[in-house]
Amino acid sequence: MMSGKDRSYWLSRTQLMVLVFSLVLMIATLFIGEHVAASLQELCQLLTGNGDKYQSIVVWQWRASRLFSALIIGAGLGVSGAVFQSLVRNPLGSPDITGFNVGAFTGVLISIALFGDIYWISVLGALAGGLLAALLVYFFAYRDGHSGFRLIIVGIAISATLTAFNQWLSLTVSLETAMTASLWSAGTLNGMTWFRILPASVLILVFLVCAFILNTRMKLLEMGDDTAAALGGSVNKTRLILMFVGVALTAIATAITGPISFISLAAPQIARRLSKQKHVTLTSSAIVGAILLMTADFIAQHSWEGATLPVGLVTISLGGVYLVYLIIREGKK
Repeated sequence: MMSGKDRSYWLSRTQLMVLVFSLVLMIATLFIGEHVAASLQELCQLLTGNGDKYQSIVVWQWRASRLFSALIIGAGLGVSGAVFQSLVRNPLGSPDITGFNVGAFTGVLISIALFGDIYWISVLGALAGGLLAALLVYFFAYRDGHSGFRLIIVGIAISATLTAFNQWLSLTVSLETAMTASLWSAGTLNGMTWFRILPASVLILVFLVCAFILNTRMKLLEMGDDTAAALGGSVNKTRLILMFVGVALTAIATAITGPISFISLAAPQIARRLSKQKHVTLTSSAIVGAILLMTADFIAQHSWEGATLPVGLVTISLGGVYLVYLIIREGKK
């Protein structure tokens, strides 16, 4: 058995390693690659704001906004996954599996088809689509209460139905709309600017704060509906509010970048293992989610010479392996 002192040391050492890795990755994201000088003197000038004007634009306008986008969106997806995995008390209960991000994609696709590629209409469409998918899952999974396993199965069915609808809709709209939706559906941080991310980051931060405020009630629900009700919690109301917060975080991220899979699925579980805790926590899930998306975006930028891959392609490739492992492990239980 690990003593309290050894456990505290292990946690602090893990936190230090995560911090060092994050800082190294952030510096590498900002200063490694084309269009940025490699000499130490020029890098120091960039850090102090005295560097070449063009290189300063590349670093502080293009790369810094992309880095910030990965951090804030990754944190939002990590917390969203933690909320849903807590609600269904199952590590497979993330927006990726239960179809809420597919619903958000459906909302954006319909908004593009009807109104064109208008930013705020796409955000509203994603939020409406994600909420509709959540309500459908909530309605069809209800049978004298909600079972986590039933929510996941119904979510997979709703996700498959919406995916088929999205494909049909892509074939019936105009070619220009279909191409716009196709490029967007890959999930990418390309072209992310401060003007685009700052308004959306305010919304993400608002819902992150809401999630942390509801954290105590969420922990009560983990004890079971009867226990939560006996302790004074409004079970159905709390569950609906938490679902709304989780869907909103996923929908806003989807509207900005397109669907980015498996961050919500993996971040809470990786955070739980790193912290050696029995239950997922919102803070660690947010941190791990931010680091995962930042790492995936770095791989997307530098894994293919002369081209930048969509970050969604990287996350779905790595996440697919993790999903297989998770299904096998849960199956053994």
